[in-house]
Amino acid sequence: MEGISAIITVLNEEKNIRDLMVSLISQEQPFEVIVVDSMSTDKTPKILKEYAEKYDFVKYYRKKTTRGGGRNYGASKSNYDYLAFIDGDAIAGEAWIKNLRALTQNYNLVAGKSINTGNMRYSMERFRLYYGGFEVTRPSSNLMYSKSLFQSIGGFDENFVTAEDIDMNIRAVKSGAKYAVCDTCIVYTKTRETFRDFKKQAYWNGYGRRQLKEKYGKTLELSHRLNMKDLFSPTYVIRNFYGLRGYMHCMLKSKK
Repeated sequence: MEGISAIITVLNEEKNIRDLMVSLISQEQPFEVIVVDSMSTDKTPKILKEYAEKYDFVKYYRKKTTRGGGRNYGASKSNYDYLAFIDGDAIAGEAWIKNLRALTQNYNLVAGKSINTGNMRYSMERFRLYYGGFEVTRPSSNLMYSKSLFQSIGGFDENFVTAEDIDMNIRAVKSGAKYAVCDTCIVYTKTRETFRDFKKQAYWNGYGRRQLKEKYGKTLELSHRLNMKDLFSPTYVIRNFYGLRGYMHCMLKSKK
């Protein structure tokens, strides 16, 4: 069977990381877990060291880096030919690795299904972008690449503050990736818990969209399929307001 490397970047995830690790250690072998910790100052290192000492397939690294940089570093440490990305505050479904593995023979890019949990007040249909028939906004909280594809397109662009996964998906599809969407490759992701976190997320989403605009300009044909029921909801309006602030901030910053 094909081996899979689950790659995680974390920063101060003591509230969530144990739940993620519990969900991973029981996954179907062969696989390994590679965690890149951007110098957490809470109990995250202690928890992860416990798992690394107990399980030989868990590898723990401390390195100050961005999300994209951490994922690239984790990929460089992997021993297997497939890279599965998941976030530190997520929980892998029971057969996540097994169901991803079933697609490795025919596909080099697989996007799994993400199910939101937590404070549903701040849960919304994401702003979806499509290129070449593939939703490039499929997040790296549940995404698998073959290592050969990942390396051929240069991995994550570390210049991106956020939206680094969208950028990489775009480059993968442009390169001719064979992609699949797997509804049984499930990861449970957490919504933002507070209004402050929600608006911060919206701001950085807008910032990332501007970075995409600056990198691709009019050469990239993207289409947005809007869920109309969200159009006039207060949450949608607030998200767009803070997203626009992030977009404008990035635009002004790049002109300096």
